[in-house]
Amino acid sequence: MPDESGEHAAAETAWARRFLHALQPHHAGSVYVNFLDSDDGTSRVREAYGERIYRRLAEIKAKYDPDNTFRHNKNIHPG
Repeated sequence: MPDESGEHAAAETAWARRFLHALQPHHAGSVYVNFLDSDDGTSRVREAYGERIYRRLAEIKAKYDPDNTFRHNKNIHPG
C-alpha cells in the first residue's frame, strides 16, 4: 500500500523470500504447469513436472486414457 513504511514493505518482501526458499525442495522444475503457453512443446511440460513424475504420469495416462481423449490442455502423452 502506498501509505506503508519501507520497513513494513521490507518485512513482507523478506517473508515472501523465506516462503519461496522453503518451497524449493518441493518443486520439480522451473516451469509452473498452469502457466504453460499454448505453443509450449512437450519439453516444457516435462520440465514443469520433472522427468521422474512425468514418466509416472505418462504410465498412468497410458493405462486410463490410452487414446489420449483428454488432450485439450497442455498434455502428458500416454507413455
